[in-house]
Amino acid sequence: MTIAYSTLPDLILEPLVRNALTEDLGQYGDVTTRSVIPEDTEYQARINARASGIVSGMQLSSIAFRLVDPTLQIETKLSDGSACDPGDTLMTISGKAASILMAERVALNFAGRLSGIASLTARFVAETKGTKTRVTCTRKTTPGLRIVEKQAVLHGGGFNHRFGLSDAILIKDNHIAAAGGVKAVLERARTVASHMMRVEIEVDTLSQLEDVLSTKGADVVLLDNMDTPTLAQAVNMVGDQLTTEASGNMTLDRIAEVAATGVDYISSGALTHSAQTLDLGLDF
Repeated sequence: MTIAYSTLPDLILEPLVRNALTEDLGQYGDVTTRSVIPEDTEYQARINARASGIVSGMQLSSIAFRLVDPTLQIETKLSDGSACDPGDTLMTISGKAASILMAERVALNFAGRLSGIASLTARFVAETKGTKTRVTCTRKTTPGLRIVEKQAVLHGGGFNHRFGLSDAILIKDNHIAAAGGVKAVLERARTVASHMMRVEIEVDTLSQLEDVLSTKGADVVLLDNMDTPTLAQAVNMVGDQLTTEASGNMTLDRIAEVAATGVDYISSGALTHSAQTLDLGLDF
């Protein structure tokens, strides 16, 4: 499945990169480079893949180099969303060697982390082949980096769940308990939800699901921590009344059997909180 996505404007991403560079350069800048590299030394460097995966973070890497030195010449060889193999060159950077070295670690940190997320997402998506199920991320992201980690999920062929607490109503078990039950919480939600706001409710039993279906008011039902036979029964109960989402214990080795139940979405926090950084290096 090919997913369409657009590049975010640099102005949205620049603050993230600027903060990372400020953290790395500290009060005195790169004292090592300043001490040993003559200011007029020029070089060409390459970001190379040392493992197979899906590329993400090239836009942020480019911003990192440009923020340090706008005169650097940057050429992206493999764009975000592309597959890479060991030895592939993802980007070339030409210009002052000192500038390249100052931005190196921040550029690689973003690219390696985000390519790891994209690569893991692609593995999840591959397990759903031949089904209608879509793989989506959650809010279990690195604080401050949600927007780019969710973008990396798109690069890997996945989909995005809500971005935060403000763009969708997602009623979870604690909301249900505090509000007095499924019927009460759905009725409350519908009195305040605008026509543009979707309502999702979490259930972990078939009895709760029956309450949701009889009460109405939800657009999406999150089937949480159900074993596969129960999940299949729940999907059958819902039919085409609601969009279905399976969540909880959605590990890579289980995705294929969950997708086979006919569920619309599988959400997994592992895409962002457990992805292993893709091994990338900057070579002179």
